[in-house]
Parts: sequence; C-alpha cells; structure tokens
Amino acid sequence: MSYGADLSHLFRRSAVRAHKILQGTKPADLPVEQPTQFHLAINLKTAKALGLTIPESFLLRADEVIE
Repeated sequence: MSYGADLSHLFRRSAVRAHKILQGTKPADLPVEQPTQFHLAINLKTAKALGLTIPESFLLRADEVIE
C-alpha cells in the first residue's frame, strides 16, 4: 500500500513556480506550498501473500488497485 502526494500534481505546481521565477519573481517571495492532492495505491497480490484482507470500503477509496 502506498499513500502520498500526487506526483503529477506536484510537477505541474513546480512548473508554475519555475515560470514565475523565470518571469522575475524572487524565489524568497514565493509562498511555501504543501501538497493538496494525494494518491492511494493498494497491491492486492501482496496483501493476499501477507494474509491481509482489505475491506471493500477501503478498496473503493483507492486511486489504484493492483491485482
């Protein structure tokens, strides 16, 4: 199982920040940003190998389920 910041969203936000810097904004003037979108992936094959049962409600919330 993996839960973390959505990397594609972080890359887009980084591009926006780089654009602002290239337009002349000082990096120190840019606010610190925290991730706002997260990604949940569950590997059912590994869960079964470990003898774990993942509840259906948890699987429905996952962004990616690997079988």
